[in-house]
Amino acid sequence: MKKLSMAGMVLAATLMLATTSRAQETTAANPAPTAEAQAKADAEVDKKATDWVSSLNLNDTEKQARVKEVVATHLKAIRDWNNSHSYEAVPAGINPESGKPLSTMDRQIIINSSLPKSVHENLMTGLRKDLNEEQVEAVLDKYTIGKVAFNLAGYKAIVPDLTATEEAAILTNLKQAREQAVDFKNIKQVSAIFEIYKTKNEQYLNNNGRNWHQLFKAYVDATKAKKAADAAAKKTAQ
Repeated sequence: MKKLSMAGMVLAATLMLATTSRAQETTAANPAPTAEAQAKADAEVDKKATDWVSSLNLNDTEKQARVKEVVATHLKAIRDWNNSHSYEAVPAGINPESGKPLSTMDRQIIINSSLPKSVHENLMTGLRKDLNEEQVEAVLDKYTIGKVAFNLAGYKAIVPDLTATEEAAILTNLKQAREQAVDFKNIKQVSAIFEIYKTKNEQYLNNNGRNWHQLFKAYVDATKAKKAADAAAKKTAQ
């Protein structure tokens, strides 16, 4: 038992050293910004937060200031976490669902998803303290450049006879994607989170009597046919 315990201690120490080494390499690769650069970056975040909150037309200076601070604090936390946690901290490996090698984006998503839960909780609690749910959703839409409405419109175009029940299920998934995606830094990462839930929506449709592959193909074919017809009509008119 003593030998096993010692072996376990050696293994743990080795893993700790490896983790520390990766963290040191990451820090070296991403040195701390200068005071001037940090001030500029913070000013950009503050402006974004101010613009987002101003669009709500709260007509309450104190409330607007509180909400702006909540958003700015969250944006800075996401930025700093992303910048200080390189994808290289996640060992290269395979996706256990697909068996394919993890991409750089996969690894960055994994490391960013280890963000302390309190960062997200502070955002949502802070927003709901001063805003109603419609206003909260409006702020989350700013983070994700309106991807909920955009994707829902896409589903309605691809599935013209989408039922109310199907729409509700799809919207629920898209809203979950949106809330999760706000904790990621850039639009590429946000899109990667939405892809997870878009796959869930496609599976939902397939499991409820739809054939997503056929529906999507029919939509693409119809779009191409319309473009060709419009081009031909324009050429004839000339």
